[in-house]
Amino acid sequence: MRGIVLAVGLMRMVKLSLVVGALSFALIGRVGAIEVTELAGAAHGYPAFRNLEGKTLADGEFMQWVEEERLHIKIIYRFGDGGRIEENAVLRQAPELQQQEWSWRQERDGKMMREYAVNFATKTATAKKRDKDEMKRWEEKLEMEPGRTFAGFGFTLALENLRKRLCAGERIELKAVGFIPKPQLVTVQVSHAGVDRMRMGERVIKGDHFVIHAEIPAVAKLFIKAPDTQIWLTDPPPAGFLRWEGAVAEPGDEVVRVDLLSGAESGAAVRMKND
Repeated sequence: MRGIVLAVGLMRMVKLSLVVGALSFALIGRVGAIEVTELAGAAHGYPAFRNLEGKTLADGEFMQWVEEERLHIKIIYRFGDGGRIEENAVLRQAPELQQQEWSWRQERDGKMMREYAVNFATKTATAKKRDKDEMKRWEEKLEMEPGRTFAGFGFTLALENLRKRLCAGERIELKAVGFIPKPQLVTVQVSHAGVDRMRMGERVIKGDHFVIHAEIPAVAKLFIKAPDTQIWLTDPPPAGFLRWEGAVAEPGDEVVRVDLLSGAESGAAVRMKND
């Protein structure tokens, strides 16, 4: 449901490296190809794009379908001030989960402000960003590992299929494509943070809470603040998208919320006592 980029901040001149001791390494699983345990099919919904106080900023439309054995996803958010965000993704679900394409575009009054795209087959990521009247462009070749590298809504599909392992306490290492706006590849750890309840629309709903944490070198943290991305899936399974919270696109952007259900109310997630 993410019409949002998985925003991961990195210094332009710093190559990302993950250094862990033997103890911490033992707690982290480095997953290979992700086995599809829950096959996704056609779906159509109308999520709400909100701030963290629950105010609706944009009305969304989510479309998902299978075409030529590929899962296609399109998410559109329309803002009251004329703004528009569109995300598109294509994933393969057999013989394992693998993201193949991803794009994200932001417009204002019909004018493109930012656009990001990833071609996982050619391992190429591109970015465009308007700076006043100038359009700046970047293109990078990144060492994306097939089946282990995701962007945008692709992470929700990955979590749905890793849910059982994560809920059992495993922390799993994946790769993410992020933008600052220059494309970057970053190692992330995904983990299960418990079961929460949250008010959404006129209902109180229970959901499994997952955290996507970017591993940023200590020196880079002096300059960059990259908030964790939070994703909630429906509980009990089958797992499906419930809520997303994270920076809109780049690390300095506002942290926002996307709810599966629209409506007047949207409350913060609260840990369930019996979890």
